[in-house]
Amino acid sequence: MSTPHVPHPLLSVAPDKLRPTQITVGKAEVAEKRDIWRNLGKKKRKELIAAHWFPGVVGPKGKIYIVDHHHLGLALLEEGVKTVPVMVQRDFSWLEPDVFWRTMEFNRWAHPYDQHSNRMSYEDIPASLDKLADDPYRTLAARAREADGYSKDAMPYAEFLWADFYRRQLQLPGGKVSAKVMQQALLLAHGHAAAYLPGWAGASE
Repeated sequence: MSTPHVPHPLLSVAPDKLRPTQITVGKAEVAEKRDIWRNLGKKKRKELIAAHWFPGVVGPKGKIYIVDHHHLGLALLEEGVKTVPVMVQRDFSWLEPDVFWRTMEFNRWAHPYDQHSNRMSYEDIPASLDKLADDPYRTLAARAREADGYSKDAMPYAEFLWADFYRRQLQLPGGKVSAKVMQQALLLAHGHAAAYLPGWAGASE
């Protein structure tokens, strides 16, 4: 059996039609991306969207599932952006839902874990970006990377692994990333306990 051919790999899709392939995001990151968007002029907004194609997979019933840029997608949805470019990686529209999701996870294109690091069923992955749950540890992991706590890594879902590491090590009162927490996070990032994580930059002297 031959797989369907995607005649137009670059699609224009409304953000509210994009299907997520994970359960959580860091809502503080989404808010930051919204702030950046609001401060851009019309030309810069067009340039930002043109430079950020959403990698996607065509799933059952022709639904478009994105496999990256969930934070940006949610930010643009909340800002009322009409369409975004999606670069189709594969067409799996002919697969049954259970086979589709197993295939997605095998390819590291799905991350069915909730904001407490619990493995969930594929049915728990939201049908739309605006239903993604907040994981403040995902925000902490992103900010630690931005502060050179560790290096960006091509491994899919690398920041989720860092989020799980911090979840076991630090408390986030009120789900907020304070300056004190950031200081502790950076120290932990350069400790030997984090050596197994993608992008680990080595132990502090």
